[in-house]
Amino acid sequence: MTQDSQLKTQNMEPKTSATRTEHDFLGELQIPADALYGIHTARAMQNFSLARRPVKPALVQAYGWVKLACFQINRELGYFEDDEKARAIEQACRELADGMLTDWIRVDALQGGAGTSTNMNVNEVIANRALQLLGKAPGDYPIISPLDDINLHQSTNDTYPTALKLAAILQLRQLEGAVLDLQEAFQHQEKEMADVVKIGRTQLQDAVLTTLGREMAAYAEAFNRDRWRIYKCEERLRVVNLGGTAIGSGLGAPRQFIFRATDRLRELTNSSLARAENLMECTQNTDVFVEVSGLLKACATNLFKVSNDLRLLASGPDGGLGEISLPAVQAGSSIMPGKVNPVIPESVVQAAMAVVANDQLLTQACMNGNLELNAFMPAIADALLSSLQLLTDAAISLRKNCVEGLTANRDNCRKRLLNSTAIITALIPRLGYEKCSRVLQQSRDKGLSIREIVVGEQMLDEGTFEQLISPEAINKLGF
Repeated sequence: MTQDSQLKTQNMEPKTSATRTEHDFLGELQIPADALYGIHTARAMQNFSLARRPVKPALVQAYGWVKLACFQINRELGYFEDDEKARAIEQACRELADGMLTDWIRVDALQGGAGTSTNMNVNEVIANRALQLLGKAPGDYPIISPLDDINLHQSTNDTYPTALKLAAILQLRQLEGAVLDLQEAFQHQEKEMADVVKIGRTQLQDAVLTTLGREMAAYAEAFNRDRWRIYKCEERLRVVNLGGTAIGSGLGAPRQFIFRATDRLRELTNSSLARAENLMECTQNTDVFVEVSGLLKACATNLFKVSNDLRLLASGPDGGLGEISLPAVQAGSSIMPGKVNPVIPESVVQAAMAVVANDQLLTQACMNGNLELNAFMPAIADALLSSLQLLTDAAISLRKNCVEGLTANRDNCRKRLLNSTAIITALIPRLGYEKCSRVLQQSRDKGLSIREIVVGEQMLDEGTFEQLISPEAINKLGF
């Protein structure tokens, strides 16, 4: 990009109070003279203010790639013979794809029309930015038209879901990396804590002995499973309906455009996108988004459960379990001095809750499609991309601000271990079930520890007792 074009995109807001007049079949509107959006965007801004936030930047940037692919194929098919105009349009598409024009996408995230307002906002911004690059004023549509040029041979109904799938695939790759890093952080803690024997619990009651390392290993494996699920999600999203135009019939588009547009988009984005064999089916049905959202919900479930476990293991520090310590990242109370709360796991739990809620919203939106189209694509897009971003940020935060810095409270684990009746199960291979039952009852009646009884009554010597509750014995699979 030239230095001149960079300067032109630095200030996105209109510089004066002057306006320009634009019209559509409903009438005329006054648009800020320097604005890169037009009348279709302005009407949508008037009509929709439900979410009070714009569409996701990831969707906007993906839309830039979709428009670039469509433009390049149209140009190769001979529809743009003016080289200067073509270069301006291509640069504007690339600027949108690079995130430089995102601030001009002003339509609300929740909108009627299956995403038409988003598509038109994109068309207008690309057209007006291209006009700027030609030295023309925004709104000079006889030179570059949002509809006749930027939207040529396209519909909202094929470009919007294609852009959503591309945006989701790109975000899935980021999420996969974040989950992999979290998995590796737990694997590191598995090694660090492999020798810390502690009480394992079922139904929140003391059960049998385990190690902190094994608990960390279980968390790592859960996230390894999530990473694999996330990787496989791309297969569900790779088939797109670009070229299908309004309902998947390709009405209004040249045959060569239909066959080539998706291939070009795949090349531009280094993705695995493929044109659907049945464009009509791919246009009307949205079940793949439900499938992907369900896999994301599984990841949210693991983040929720593990975060709550970390809170419980770190509870106290004096009156709770206190088996691990989480990094202290901020003061926890405005009235209780010295209190530090597990705020990172708490925030991750809330993110997981939001992902589960998004899954429910997305499911309802997908099941409410009718006939040849689903009118609720904006809700599907907002829910899916929100979940992807929430999970990515949650995985990164949990790793960086919590897991990497957590430590084992070895003395506390040892103290609780020796004072617990859960230790008796580890002695069964040497003493037998009946004798262990009598020792357990004696411990409760006399208020003595298991160790005091079995060593004091010479059922086991000190060395044998320690060997039976050693990390090596506990970590063996069976005896």
